[in-house]
Amino acid sequence: MELNNLVKNNKKKIRVGRGIGSGKGKTSTRGHKGQKSRSGVAIKSFEGGQMPLYRRLPKRGFKTPGKKITAILNLSKIQNFYEKNKDKLSGSLDLKSLKEKKFINKKYLQLKILGTGELKDKMDITAHYASKQAKEKIEKAGGKLNILKR
Repeated sequence: MELNNLVKNNKKKIRVGRGIGSGKGKTSTRGHKGQKSRSGVAIKSFEGGQMPLYRRLPKRGFKTPGKKITAILNLSKIQNFYEKNKDKLSGSLDLKSLKEKKFINKKYLQLKILGTGELKDKMDITAHYASKQAKEKIEKAGGKLNILKR
């Protein structure tokens, strides 16, 4: 055990505004007049005339209102998912079934299929969008691609 832990802190808290005899009376170390001498005043984000931090940093980004959030899947990802969940899937894939199996996040409103990778199994896929390569590869594997009307 250190000696410092045994010594108690005997410093008294300075009580301002308790009379002239204390040396901290009258203006209570606040100076004279002005906004900062008043009670209940805090000048938030004011840095003494220096350009404030929120104005020094650049504005960034823009969130488009009414943006359709689209899940983008490659055929390679679909093939991996299908191999892992063969027993659970019936052979048709759509946005709803992918959400239920928690393969994609529930925030997505649309589904887009891209043609990277190969599809080995016969599969019926329902999506909002699909690339030409994806369509060709799905049909080559013996499956069917249904595009939902916009």
